[in-house]
Amino acid sequence: MRLPQHLQKYIVEQDYGKYTAQDQAVWRYCLRQLKNFLGQHGHPCYSEGLTKTGISVEYIPKISEISKCLEKFGWTARPVSGFIPPAAFMELQSLGVLPIASDMRTIDHLLYTPAPDIVHEAAGHAPIIIDEEYADYLKQYSQVAKKAIISREDLDLYEAIRDLSDTKENPASTVDDIVKAEIKLTGTIKSITHTSEASQLSRMNWWTAEYGLIGDLDNPKIFGAGLLSSIGESKWCLSEKVKKIPLTVDCIEQIYDITEPQPQLFVTPDFKTLVKVLHQFSETMAYKKGGKDGLYKVLAAQSVNTIELDSGFQISGVLDSYLTASFESEKIIFTKFSGPTQISLADQQLQGHGPDYHQHGYSTPLGKFTASGLTLNTDVTFQYESGFKITGKLVDCTTIEKNSVIYTFENATMTYNDQIYFKPEWGLLDILQGSEVTSVYGGPADREAYGHTGDFVASTVPKVKYNDQQMKIFELYQKIRDIRTKNNVTEKLIQDTFQDCKNKASHEWLLFVELLELSLKFNLVVQSEIQSHLDVIMKENNELNQVITDGIKLAHA
Repeated sequence: MRLPQHLQKYIVEQDYGKYTAQDQAVWRYCLRQLKNFLGQHGHPCYSEGLTKTGISVEYIPKISEISKCLEKFGWTARPVSGFIPPAAFMELQSLGVLPIASDMRTIDHLLYTPAPDIVHEAAGHAPIIIDEEYADYLKQYSQVAKKAIISREDLDLYEAIRDLSDTKENPASTVDDIVKAEIKLTGTIKSITHTSEASQLSRMNWWTAEYGLIGDLDNPKIFGAGLLSSIGESKWCLSEKVKKIPLTVDCIEQIYDITEPQPQLFVTPDFKTLVKVLHQFSETMAYKKGGKDGLYKVLAAQSVNTIELDSGFQISGVLDSYLTASFESEKIIFTKFSGPTQISLADQQLQGHGPDYHQHGYSTPLGKFTASGLTLNTDVTFQYESGFKITGKLVDCTTIEKNSVIYTFENATMTYNDQIYFKPEWGLLDILQGSEVTSVYGGPADREAYGHTGDFVASTVPKVKYNDQQMKIFELYQKIRDIRTKNNVTEKLIQDTFQDCKNKASHEWLLFVELLELSLKFNLVVQSEIQSHLDVIMKENNELNQVITDGIKLAHA
């Protein structure tokens, strides 16, 4: 399937050769731990889903191979780089495309990384998609999320979160870099003045697709990708320290911190309930309600959005202002957009009415009117019931559909309550037929024709440069990886490799966990020395105790 032009910029080459032997070892450790724990505590389809989506414990998957497997379930997968804007992510999912971050978490962030990586996307999202009801929820959610109003504040927050996550995951980042990114995020959060629809839906996504639990409230199973891909949080979340709350539409009121473990989680009894909750919230959204409430939301958003009229016309841009018949009235009589504005019908930009033509904005009165005549190239007066009045030479009258008419005036003046809203020297005046705002939603109606908007910024995770010491460590990981493929592993081979690792990378704990696993598998004497060395590493660095202990346990399994 060929993606729309505005989405193609997020797709990257996976570049499988960039993964180091250490990356492969980190993947293997994560997947072994996750599969062992989630076989009991994950949704029943998790283990089956790993197999059916072509995901192996032994090596980082090729996204093209995952995509081929997902085709059986009506999906495909495409590689992306790190965080992509929520609007782009949702539009891809609405097309049945699972975006998979091709980047791999570092060994320092093995238990959890706030930045999207291939463990999160492939081992978290992909396996659950084989469940038909869950896949249906994802697509329906994405269709609704596409209509959500995204505010300028949302975009600033997204940028700050992405900056902090990428900074934390980048091995080249200094403590000062991280502190600066944290200060930026804190300041951005404090500056938020309102909660947008997109923000509310992101919370729903967080508490379901990312951090959702399913089943019995007292003994739930895990299905959220954030939990399925986090060794630390998958265990933490089921403890009594994490409050379990029945899932309702109220989850949209619960904020979250992407950089910290969650103190509470929501439990859905089944996947069908996800759809019910989604539909319940969607009924409150501006794309369903339109009118004054919808315009109020996009006015606060100060981002590119679309209003749709009862005549079918769609006006896309940044709403500057609107007027109602009276202060208490719900009836919209005038809308004004600032900056590049697009006019469309059925999601197709009308010829000659793109953001280049309406680059300085657009305004039109709404409602019923009487005309002194509709003869082209004659002076005509439109008198609206609201009190708006237009006079000028009618130079064009284009009927696109039965009730979709554009009137174009030359030398026009538009007035209301003795105020001038359009002057002759401003050029041609295009007026849309329409009486009501039936729908209001996020983004332009014809996104591809509109071009760049602030919610679709593309960026890539910078390529890591490794030093000589790191390259030597990678060689050790590769050596162990090669040994694992052998059928006959001798005491001398493991002993020599153990000494080599001690001499060149004595604190690289994962090397020794892998060596311990091999020594146990082949019942070698050197296992006690390897175990002793791991004990020393744990004494010297308490922060590694849990990951090493978990690795040792699984090596003995």
